Amino acid sequence: MLNRVAVLSDVHGVLPALEAVLAEPDVSAADRIVLTGDITAGPQPAEVLDLLTGLGDRVVWVKGNADRELLQCRQGMECSVPDAIAPWAAEQLRDDHVALLEKLPLSVTLPVRGLGTVLFCHATPRDDEEVVLVDSRLERWAEVFEGLGPDVGTVVCGHTHMPFARLAHGRLVVNPGSVGMPYGRAGAHWALLGPGVELRSTRYDADAACARVARESAYPGVVEWVDYYLHARAGDAEALQVFGPRDGRASSPS
Repeated sequence: MLNRVAVLSDVHGVLPALEAVLAEPDVSAADRIVLTGDITAGPQPAEVLDLLTGLGDRVVWVKGNADRELLQCRQGMECSVPDAIAPWAAEQLRDDHVALLEKLPLSVTLPVRGLGTVLFCHATPRDDEEVVLVDSRLERWAEVFEGLGPDVGTVVCGHTHMPFARLAHGRLVVNPGSVGMPYGRAGAHWALLGPGVELRSTRYDADAACARVARESAYPGVVEWVDYYLHARAGDAEALQVFGPRDGRASSPS
């Protein structure tokens, strides 16, 4: 039974944001650091992976849709990712990075004190890019929970880059938000589990981080990319408008 678990999601290859979260005392002291996917698709993919692998067995990894898509790009499959940084990031990975990402699971379960059996996934327990939101209807949650055992009382997911915690059919659902690509509010967002749930946000100097990434990354559009994402210029209302139709609400009975 783990006492404290730090959850980091959607790092998206932003090294200064990751470093800021890892420097948090509660993250340093956590029994495990769980990464709920989309770790590498960003301006510093190799640097982020090297930092995380250096932490050893304290890190528990889950594969996200962007990690899967990077592998597809790297392996010569059709690369239809709309963000141009993804195929670029795929080419920055070493063979050992590729081998690591290939073997990552789509979900893991861990026992956490106060929460019991916790399932960690990227988007939903059954799929790495399905959309569920804080205001998704209960019927939608029933769909994505189908097949989960009754022992799973908490589900932790990422994918939509907006933090929330809510109950759905008796299960607690937690989204820690995004470390490297926050929507709605700047900062590196994460969660601390055990014995309860705390949604955390680590503030750091976004201007300095943008300048540093621009110096250190060879991505051609890095200046515009970091300015947009590290300053959270995508608002939560805008993100919800984009994501909302993808949770099936448009086809649900009125």
